Amino acid sequence: TCQDERCCPSRRPHGHIRGGQGVLYLRGLPGHGGWRQQHRRGGLGERVQYPASAVLSPDQQKGRLVAWGRWTQCFSGHGDRGGTIIGSARCKDFRSREGRLKAAANLIQLGITNLCVIGGDGSLTGANIFRREWSGLLEELAKDGKIDKEAVQRHGHLNVVGMVGSIDNDFCGTDMTIGTDSALHRIMEVVDAIMTTAQSHQRTFVLEVMGRHCGYLALVSALACGADWVFLPESPPEEGWQEDMCIKLSENRARKKRLNIIIVAEGAIDTQNKPITSEQIKELVVTQLGYDTRVTILGHVQRGGTPSAFDRILASRMGVEAVVALLQATPETPACVVSLSGNQAVRLPLMECVQMTQDVQKAMDEGRFKEAVKLRGRSFESNLNTYKRLAMKLPDSQIPKTNCNVGVVNVGAPAAGMNAAVRAAVRVGISDGHKMFAVYDGFEGFAKGNIKEIGWADVGGWTGQGGSILGTKRTLPGKYLEDIAAQMRAHRINALLIIGGFEAYLGLLELSAAREKHEEFCVPMVMVPATVSNNVPGSDFSIGADTALNTITDTCDRIKQSASGTKRRVFIIETMGGFCGYLANMGALAAGADAAYIFEEPFDIRDLQSNVEHLTEKMKTTIQRGLVLRNESCSENYTTDFIYQLYSEEGRGVFDCRKNVLGHMQQGGAPSPFDRNFGTKISARAMQWISSKLKESLGKGKRFVSDDSICVLGISKRNLVFQPVAELKKETDFEHRIPKEQWWLKLRPLMKILAKYKASFEVSEAGQLEPVQHRGPEEPAAI
Repeated sequence: TCQDERCCPSRRPHGHIRGGQGVLYLRGLPGHGGWRQQHRRGGLGERVQYPASAVLSPDQQKGRLVAWGRWTQCFSGHGDRGGTIIGSARCKDFRSREGRLKAAANLIQLGITNLCVIGGDGSLTGANIFRREWSGLLEELAKDGKIDKEAVQRHGHLNVVGMVGSIDNDFCGTDMTIGTDSALHRIMEVVDAIMTTAQSHQRTFVLEVMGRHCGYLALVSALACGADWVFLPESPPEEGWQEDMCIKLSENRARKKRLNIIIVAEGAIDTQNKPITSEQIKELVVTQLGYDTRVTILGHVQRGGTPSAFDRILASRMGVEAVVALLQATPETPACVVSLSGNQAVRLPLMECVQMTQDVQKAMDEGRFKEAVKLRGRSFESNLNTYKRLAMKLPDSQIPKTNCNVGVVNVGAPAAGMNAAVRAAVRVGISDGHKMFAVYDGFEGFAKGNIKEIGWADVGGWTGQGGSILGTKRTLPGKYLEDIAAQMRAHRINALLIIGGFEAYLGLLELSAAREKHEEFCVPMVMVPATVSNNVPGSDFSIGADTALNTITDTCDRIKQSASGTKRRVFIIETMGGFCGYLANMGALAAGADAAYIFEEPFDIRDLQSNVEHLTEKMKTTIQRGLVLRNESCSENYTTDFIYQLYSEEGRGVFDCRKNVLGHMQQGGAPSPFDRNFGTKISARAMQWISSKLKESLGKGKRFVSDDSICVLGISKRNLVFQPVAELKKETDFEHRIPKEQWWLKLRPLMKILAKYKASFEVSEAGQLEPVQHRGPEEPAAI
């Protein structure tokens, strides 16, 4: 029961929930707890900071380890900080019933009956045990005279919701845990730096990353950098791996590759469950091959640093779902954990997830490694299979030839991750027996015959490079149809993979419409979305958008720091995206901005005035800085200059104003780990689709004219979906080059709530518990 004197009486007991600084501290939800009582200030009010693993003495309760969380003092400006501002501890006392009895007494004194637990499987298991014992603990406290019987009735049940915070991503039931993406950023920063020195000195580097019991970081890092070999606890190398690895390394050197990268999870083992250490691997390479070899152990570097944009947004979304789950909970509701499935937040039974996580370790201990990989989930299994296909090339004599030629072309503006997508497509295509052709400079280059066969080694080292190595242009194929058809005929192109943004989508529609006149276009065609704007219909995400979002977030962090130093300063920042407000809205959510102006949500002078007044009030607090993002095409008249001048004039004497136009820096830079892996996996899946289509027509001379032979591949909620472009036409706003419905608009109220505006967050889904392993007919979008 909430004991805050400002809280209205409620028909049911309730508490105030505290997350972690990356997790949303929700304020402004309409309807407190689902029962129409609200705080007098219209929001959830204050929250309690409570480290779930700590057993607190009465003295500690008074101000050291449990405290009321005030909006400005406790929770403003911490979204860009790593670690946890309330601390984290492993508490031996909590493992005993006596310790949990103390914890229960402390919670009862504070009137807390809802817990949001952020941690790994150990923390979540402890929280569930605490919840199961709750009634018995209260009865024991009442028997000892520490609480009265009225308190037992009033606090009769404890609700627990878990969120998984772990850089290892070792918790079954979720595609990604909070912190994993940031750890991957730290790893890839080191890998990129090491690759330059390794190439200069022709060295082999052995990199050891964290993961005592889970190889996710090692696997995804290997996939993102194109490592020569990777060692994982779930998938140990087969007997004789030493010779196989040395052959692989020497073959790569023979292809004029000047470096070798080997990634090792700290818990790597062989099939006999014996450890494989980085020093062992170094000695093997030096002894067998004589290569100059170095070992780098990343260690706790992976735990530190600034959270990535993905982690900030993920934590906010998970925090919302956790709070809503607690507000909807009843005494009969089992403990749940909030997870990510594709692009959707889901609730899963906590103990089933914990049990499956423990089953993985048991399977590894017993040598059932294939089962361990499956228990990790389809995301992990997909990553492992993709890595093996891209890293291990079979001898040409062992690859059955299909006599099919497949073209790969980049279209539209450059986006970080395009090169990783091309690399994946080329290597999967060669593995499937096709000849792969690179089309240079988009459709314009296609028409001019800038086409060249591309081999396995030609795309080595492409994953970490930004921009588009093949070259890309915004030109549409409409005026080049005759020439493109002639080139497809001349090079006998049997299928086409297009990687690009909205221009690629429009180009695919034009090629589809031209099938009646040009039979050369009656081949399987698939588009993989790649644009910083994230405005392609048929997909929640596009390659390159995450890198751009990180660029915006990093820039905003620096600008906020500048504004904090000068005091009373507001920055207006213009982002790219055309008419699509994805970058502005999600950048504002990740960076903790005060407002974001986007085309999808029209605004007028009254809204601008309200924002100025809001910032004026903010300057009276301890947080004396402001951040406002504006999408470049959000309004024809309310331009960046207009908003800057308006804020400068209206804020005169209270704050001063500056403006920044980020421009094309959002398209540049090395791809983020997310974009490298997303580009790699989605492109590999597109090539598998092409191969299956070509296999259908093998020897039949089949012409592809149906709508399902020309598709866009994308993520839709939790599934990976091939959608015919003909069906996507009705979902497209062609005038403004955006989809008619965009998933991220549902998150817009959260940005406003975090900026301390009054806003309603609607829970559209029932939020029921789901089975841990959803094995439907759909293909999961393994992010």
